[in-house]
Amino acid sequence: MAKRSTKQHFLLCVKNDAYPASLEVRKVYQELPDPAAAARGFVRVVDESGEDYLYPVDYFVAVKLPQAAIDALLPAS
Repeated sequence: MAKRSTKQHFLLCVKNDAYPASLEVRKVYQELPDPAAAARGFVRVVDESGEDYLYPVDYFVAVKLPQAAIDALLPAS
């Protein structure tokens, strides 16, 4: 299996008060790069709808995952 880049950023959802249908608490989401959103206090993730949306940064905490977990979370290339 080819190694993937470990430069992926993953976030653990810790709150979903305003978005209970879109975000699952205790689920890991991949952060998608969006510098403009980050500057405004938001993160972009693919939510439960399957689309990417912006959410408040305080709904998540960054997590560092081992490569085996990253391989399992990312689609095969």
